Parts: sequence; structure tokens; C-alpha cells
Amino acid sequence: MTGSRRRAEGGAGIDRSRSLSFSFDGRRFSGYAGDTLASALLASGVRVVGRSFKYHRPRGVYTAGPEEPNALVALRRGARHEPNTRATMIELYDGLEAVSQNRWPSLRLDLMGINDRLSALIPAGFYYKTFMWPPKAWMAYERWIRRAAGLGTAPEGRDPDRYEHRHAHCDVLVVGGGPAGLMAALAAGRAGLRVILCDERAGLGGSLLRETHAVGGESGAEWTRSTLAELAAMPTVAILPRTTAAGLFDHGTATLVERIADHLPEPPPFLPRQRRWTVRARRTLLATGAIERPLVFAGNDRPGVMLASAMRAYANQYGVLPGSRTVVFANNDAGYRTALDLAAAGVVVAAVVDSRDAAASPIAERVRARGIEVLAGHVVRAAHGRFGVMSVDAAPLGRTEAKRSIVCDSLAVSGGLNPTAHLHCHAGGKLEWDERRLCFVPLRGRADVECIGAARGLFSLAECLWDGARAGTDALGALRGAKAAKAGIPAVEEEPERPPQALWAVPGRGKKRFVDIQDDVTAADVGLAAREGYVSVEHLKRYTTLGMGTDQGKTANVNGLALLAGHRREAIPSVGTTTFRPPYTPVTIGALVGRETGLHFMPIRRTAMHEWHEEHGAVMIETGLWMRPRCYPRPGETPAQAVEREATHVRKTVGLVDVSTLGKIDVQGPDATEFLQRVYANNWASLAVGKARYGIMLREDGIVFDDGTTSRIGECRYFMTTTTANAAAVLLHLEHLLQVVWPELRVQVTSETEQWAAMALAGPRSRTVLARAIEGVDVSDKALPFMGVGFGRIAGAPVRAFRISFSGELAYEINAPADYGRAVWEALLAVGSSDGIAPYGTEAMGVLRIEKGHVAGPEIDGRTTAEDLGLGRLVSARKPDFIGKHLMGRPGLIDPKRLRLVGLVPVDGKTRIRAGSQIALETAPATAAKGLGHVTSTAFSPELGHPIALALLRGGLQRKSETLHALFPLDGSAVAVRVADPVFVDPEGARLRA
Repeated sequence: MTGSRRRAEGGAGIDRSRSLSFSFDGRRFSGYAGDTLASALLASGVRVVGRSFKYHRPRGVYTAGPEEPNALVALRRGARHEPNTRATMIELYDGLEAVSQNRWPSLRLDLMGINDRLSALIPAGFYYKTFMWPPKAWMAYERWIRRAAGLGTAPEGRDPDRYEHRHAHCDVLVVGGGPAGLMAALAAGRAGLRVILCDERAGLGGSLLRETHAVGGESGAEWTRSTLAELAAMPTVAILPRTTAAGLFDHGTATLVERIADHLPEPPPFLPRQRRWTVRARRTLLATGAIERPLVFAGNDRPGVMLASAMRAYANQYGVLPGSRTVVFANNDAGYRTALDLAAAGVVVAAVVDSRDAAASPIAERVRARGIEVLAGHVVRAAHGRFGVMSVDAAPLGRTEAKRSIVCDSLAVSGGLNPTAHLHCHAGGKLEWDERRLCFVPLRGRADVECIGAARGLFSLAECLWDGARAGTDALGALRGAKAAKAGIPAVEEEPERPPQALWAVPGRGKKRFVDIQDDVTAADVGLAAREGYVSVEHLKRYTTLGMGTDQGKTANVNGLALLAGHRREAIPSVGTTTFRPPYTPVTIGALVGRETGLHFMPIRRTAMHEWHEEHGAVMIETGLWMRPRCYPRPGETPAQAVEREATHVRKTVGLVDVSTLGKIDVQGPDATEFLQRVYANNWASLAVGKARYGIMLREDGIVFDDGTTSRIGECRYFMTTTTANAAAVLLHLEHLLQVVWPELRVQVTSETEQWAAMALAGPRSRTVLARAIEGVDVSDKALPFMGVGFGRIAGAPVRAFRISFSGELAYEINAPADYGRAVWEALLAVGSSDGIAPYGTEAMGVLRIEKGHVAGPEIDGRTTAEDLGLGRLVSARKPDFIGKHLMGRPGLIDPKRLRLVGLVPVDGKTRIRAGSQIALETAPATAAKGLGHVTSTAFSPELGHPIALALLRGGLQRKSETLHALFPLDGSAVAVRVADPVFVDPEGARLRA
């Protein structure tokens, strides 16, 4: 059954033949197809839908659109739980389940309502004043504060729905499907332009569906249907209902969020729930309409107080009576239109309270002719009733002694209109104050973005239709230089309206007068902020939370700014406005992310030898996006024992490790050498074909970006390797340089990371193994010296052999085409079996590199220079220029007191030094704040028989042999350490050159 507030007939937006069942807080209700949750609740007589943010006051439906500050509910259960959803934008569907928020134990009885009684103790900014002491107690305070104030609970569990992204281009993007938007799309579409028309509601038409104006001799709803049918038949026009323009950006780019299945219990199979569009438009027309401004008076947040435009919408579009006996309070003629529409719908209008003085007005006379009392020059001073309006106090403006009580169950308020200019501001547009219309209107901004209709302050229907037709026609001339035929504009009959009166807050004391209804910000809070010196609009916003809710102050900002201007004794324009930032309304995080979640965001990458590793008992570990073997434990062996054994084995005999994850980039072209000269800090002009060189790549600010070896494999061709983590970043860096910085260089770079399987053969017997395995390459020291390159075959597969060492031992890196990777790997193991070859993993490789003092990611952390890492000698002093050259000599980067690479050993020879420890002179925790540096990498060295570490220390090796302390901040432990050379094993490099 329908509720008692549904009109017997009428409601252009609902289908009375389709009844739908839904629940709210466990109670069953019914509505019709086309209803929103808000209209269905109002039709069922539900007045209270939520509790306020701070004071937990009862709140009801306040608007009929996306600006709704009060009616925030939670939908669905489990992983699909969705908090803070505006009931005014929720399309009713059969089986919908909604619950109220921010109340305990129930909506009717909320124990946190005590905050309303204690409001004098918790004014604006009280958090900052009350919870400052003791400092460590904030974490405990925060838990209770968040329980007492909030707007819903976050869902738990993985979102089961899918979200997608889509890109589109068009000549004209029209945002908003009201009268101006429809006319603009119609004019542009008839001119043959490619048009995308989007509107955040399920049905386009805007005010045409909510008002009773006749358009071209037919109702607004009928004219809308015929216009949409014509647009749908145009091949160059795309219509996107349920689509919000969340943000507008540079180069004509707009972000749209299409709600494909939010109006269904669950998305159908193979359909996403939402889709994010990235639209690039040559011209954007913002037909976003206007938002009605509330009036500020005592009790203006009571359930039953509603914007006048919302009352007309519920009565005309949804066939719902917001109340049975209503008072209308306005400072403009919208109050009279509301009174006439409500009276026609069967509502008893007790009075129209107009703050303006009495003046001859045709619409006011029509209201009087219906027997409705008009109180000109009056204001509503207060609304009474806790769970719903029961009466209001009206009095002449400026006088209190003539107060009159009017019995009613609802109150419509209208303080004028504010153009919806958020997207205009996203695009860098500015606003100016219009004293006649009492609102901020958009100034002309970018040439490709234009506000039209009510969005630029044209509030009459005739003006909106004319402006939309003009904008659509002008688009053809601007984009194609052609003149379009004059668009036919339907006739509209409207009565002239008097301008509104400035009325920012009805004077009064004692009772709360809310400026921001969602965030419980009162007029007194604005005054307090001004008295305490928060006279900047941005400071006011943050001190009081004015405009910081999910509605972004859509109904609150102008009143708040006007009140602040009054306290500052300045004009409203001089106060300015706060910054509008995307998104325009709340956007589901899933829509922003799309399908790039889980393995779609971080796909598992496996090397060519991955299956072999698993078959031979490797413990796999994620390193970046790759799966790599951590170690190969034998029966009865712990991972730590396996790592120690593997590292020892490499030092004494020979081991094989998978290094396929290193970034590999092919650099070729006539200017390849010159390119590397500019990219690397060391010299490359002298590198001969068939040789490799260790390279240091700096950022423009002189900080080390990446390191690796690059081999010259042809006169104009190089093979570059990068660290695993920086493979993609280095490639992007090189591409940027070639496309933007040095486009004249004839060079091409290509990622070959996945093309080559790579393995390092390391240890004293590595040459013997390679000599037996490779064909076509003399691996003797004379023929293939350190940093030499050879080309041959292993197991019939073509390979590149580089004599490069990461372990500090005699070693070779062998690259084979990925399809042959496993065959080459197994061939090396088979050939080396007589020499005791064994695979080793990334942990043992890390131990070997720390013993050798080789730097990696923990040391190249985006803050260190080549000098900090002990690599300063490699930086060329002869090259005229390279990236980072000019900034690497800044005083701060050559300060001898900078953190420099050192080695550390425990004084007792056995205590582990933990990575991340802070280095200090003493062991007291307070000295950590005066730390001398930090530990970057640690390991137990099988070669030395005790723990070792690499660290960045202030003063570097000038502190060699000094005893310091490594303090681990998480548990307060400390280890006495001695500063040592970072190269612990074979500092002369005799082994790798053997």
C-alpha cells in the first residue's frame, strides 16, 4: 500500500502501474517506479531519516537533488554496503534495503542526542582546544570522537562488483539535461556536431519535470520526451543519463561517472556497476542549473523544513505531498510559485511569509485570490517541533514584539538561487558577485568552457531555452567556422519576477540557527570564528567545517560567506569564495580505479625459469611485480640455513641465480652514444664495441636515479640494464628525454625485459663451467676480460655472455631468448654438476652484494648522491654536460656532513643489526632524534662469520673505527656497532678479475 501523503493523481515522473517494495530501518514500505528513496519515504509519511553529524539532531529530507545535506543513508549489506548515499538520488527498486546512520541504538532514540544539550560545551573548534593534552592521548580521544560524530561506516570485505573505464571524444560535451542543456544539445546535434549529453539523474529534463510551465503548448515533461526522442535518433549524439560530471580539467578533459547498475539490487552478469568516462571535448557547455539557497533562522533544520523547489518537485514530479499544512517563507517570488503548486496539489497553505515589503505583484495577487494569507515584510523567526515541524513563529522583519504562531507540519523556504558553478571553477573559471540576483555568477573563463542557462545566472525558463539554443549554434561557428540555422525556441509564458531581498540570517538568540545543516555549523559558530581571528574563508571552512561535508557546502556556502562578511564589515565580494575541488559529488573509489585492482593492478610476472624453481623446492617471494626464488632449502634445512649455505657455496665453488627481472633496454641509432653521454654521469664515448660499463644515472637535481651496466653491442647499438624496481621508470625517463627534451637525437629505445631470460653464473669455478657450456666464445681472461661481452650458443640457443659481477666473485651474466631460458639454465646446471654447481636465490644474492658493498634500492633511495654512495669518482669531470651536472654541485649536496655510505659491524661480533635502525652516539631513546644516520641493509656474512650492515652515516668514513649505537625505534633495542669500510670482502677486486 502507498503512504498517506501520496497524491491521488499526478506525478509526471512515476509509473503508478508498477508498485515496488522496499525497507527502511527494517520497516517495509512501498513506492512506484520512478520514485527516489526520498520521495517514497515522504509518500509513506516518514519524516525523520537521519541524525546530524555533531549534535545528533533529528533530520528529514531537505532537497530533491544531489545537494541533499540531511538524508544520507546506507544501502545494501556485506561487501556491497554503501554508506552516505543521498536518498534524493537513490532510484527505488524492488527489494531495496536502506538503513539510517549516525544513531544508537535507534533513529527515534539516539543516546548521542545528549550532544545537543551539551552544545555550549562543544562549539566550533572545540576539538583543537580540548584534546591537546596530554599529547599521547590523542589516539584514545580520536576513537571516541569518531564514534560520536560521523556520517556512516565504511564497508568491510572485497567489493564484488566490477567497474570500468571508457574514453570518448566529441565536439561538444553538454553537462546537464535541463532546458538549457537540452536546447544546446538539440542545436548542436541538428548542426551535425558530435555531442555527448550527460545528466546525473535517471531522467533528463531538470526543472521541466518539476515545474508546471507549459513549453511550446505542451507540458514540460511532454516537450522533454519529444526532444529526447529527436536527440536519440541523431547518429552524432550520445545521451548518458545517471552520469555525473565529477570534474573538469585541462585540454577539454572531463571525468564522468556513469551509474550503470546502482538502480538494481545487483549488477547483471557481464555488466559493470559503474563506468568512469574520460571525455575529451573541443567545447564544453555547462548547463548545470542552480541550487536554491536556504534561509537561516532558529530551528531551520527541523524535519519538515524543506527547500521550496524541493516541495514543488515532490508535488509535481513524484505526486507526493511534503505536508498537509504548509507555511512558505521566502525572500523572492519562488515562494508564491510554491504556494500555488502546493495548493493545486491539495496542500493547505497556511501563509506565505515574504521578507520583502508589500508591492503590487501579479503572482502575489494570484496567491491571495486562492485565499492564502500573504505576510509581506515578515520573516519566520523560529520553527518548533523536535521530530517534525509543528508550528512556526512569524514576525515583522526587525520586530519581535508582534510575534505570531502559525500551526503547520511543514515549512518551505527559499532564499534565492545560486548558479551551480563548481565545474566552471574546476576549469579555472572565476566568479563575481551579482548584487541584483544576490549570488556569485561565473565570469567568462576558458574559451572552450561556457556556462549556460541558470548556471550563468539566467533563472527564467525562457532565458534558459534561448541561451541553450544560442550556445549550441555558436559551437558550430567556433568549431567549424560555419553558420547554423537559427534554432526554433518553444514559446513559454512566464510572469515577471521581482528581485530577491538580501536576508542571510533572521536575527535571534538562544536557539540554533544552522548555516551548514549537514555539518551542524550555526550562525553563532561563524561569529565565534570571526572573533577568534579566522577571517579568511578558507580558515573559516576548516575551523568550523563549513562546507566540508559530502555536499561541499552546496546549500551553505553563500550564507556562510555573507555572515562572515557582516562580521568583517565588508562587502561579500571582498570576502571571496572557498575553492571548489573535484569531485563535484561523492564518487565511488571503484569507479576511479576501474578494473585495475588485484592482479589487474599488479599482475604476477614470472621468469622463464619459474616452473623449474618451483619443481626444485624454491621458496618464492614477491620482488616488485615479479616472483623470484628466495632460496632453495634442502630437507631439514631452514630458510636462513639455506641462504647461508648458498652464499658460502658461491664464494667457494659456483652458483647460478635467475636475474631475468633486471630491466633491459635496447638503445640504438646514429646518436646513441651521444644520448648515453647526456643520460649517464660517467663517460661513454670511449666504450669499445664488445665492452660493458657500469653507469650512474642522475636526476635533474643531482640525486642518483638508477645504476646498472650498459654494453656496446654494435657501433650504434647498446644494451642497457637497470634495477628491477626502476625498469619502467627508466624507460619512461628515456622516452621523455627523446620526445620532449632532445627530439633531434636519432635514437630509439625499446624495452626488452621480457624478451631475455637472464642468469648469473658466479664463483671461482664459473669460467670452467661456462667454457664447457658455451660455443663460439673464448672465455679466457685475455679473450673475455672483466666487463667484456661475447656472443655464442648454449644448448643450441643464441646467448649473450657478459663478464659482470654483482657478487664480487668471478662471474658472468648470460642472456638467452626467453623461450630458451629454461633450456639454457638446465644446460648450465648439467654441465656444472661435476663442479658442484647449485642454484641460489635472491637472499643469498643480497648477502653477497652487502659483503661486497654494492648499493641497491635501500641505498639509492631518492636522497643520495653519487658521492654519498662512494661512487663520486665515476662522475665525469670532462663531459660538458649531462643530466644532473649543474645541480649536483649545490652546497647542500657537497656538504661533508652529509650522510655517506659506510659499513657497520657489531662490537660483540654476534648481535644482528636491524635494517632501519637509527645511528646515534648514545643508547638513550631521546638521542634517536639527534641521529647520525640510519642502517639501510643488513645480513649475516658467512664469509666473515658475523653480522654486517651498510648504513648512511653523517661524516661517512671519517668516522671509521668509531663506536656508535644502532637504535631500533620499534622496540627500543640498541646494538653497539663499529664503523667499517662498506666493502667487507675482497676490497681490491682480485676475485672478480681473476
